[in-house]
Amino acid sequence: MSDNGLETLAREAVKEFRRYRRGRWVFRILVLLLLCAILALPLAEEFGDEIGPHTALIELNGMIGIGMDASAERINEGLRDAFSNRKVKGIILQINSPGGSPVQASQINREIDALQAKYPNVPIYAVVEDICASGGYYVAVAADRIFVDQASLVGSIGVRLDSFGFVGAIDKLGVERRLFTAGKNKGALDPFLPL
Repeated sequence: MSDNGLETLAREAVKEFRRYRRGRWVFRILVLLLLCAILALPLAEEFGDEIGPHTALIELNGMIGIGMDASAERINEGLRDAFSNRKVKGIILQINSPGGSPVQASQINREIDALQAKYPNVPIYAVVEDICASGGYYVAVAADRIFVDQASLVGSIGVRLDSFGFVGAIDKLGVERRLFTAGKNKGALDPFLPL
């Protein structure tokens, strides 16, 4: 091999080595940027109110009760976080619940009322998916407005007890009704006594 060919080969080898070193630095910088982005994600979530004005979404799904996804503790914590975030301009409470514990539903209802009094400029809207019955409806009525689909099942708040009244029949037949109870109102719904 001539000196000219050896010199050309050496120059090419140096060029290749420089490209390799530049490539390594580019790779290192990209890895560093990726690591910074990954580390910044938890900070962005922690300081989410710095994102800008937004609407908060709180989901109330399933039975309302202690230890459930729709417990008063869990829902109220989300409500407090949303109302206290200075960048939240409104809250959507998305409900898909057949109800559950009246005590838990009452606690959520009262928390919404208290937070609305404390943060009067933050509206809360209940948006019903498939069902919003009983305790779910009890929670929804605390919102500023309730939005439902025409096919959503909504309502059924409280308790219903059906009974018959046989007082007139007993009087006509001359039957005397005797009832012994341990408390004043124990026999209040007896169908053989006047209401």
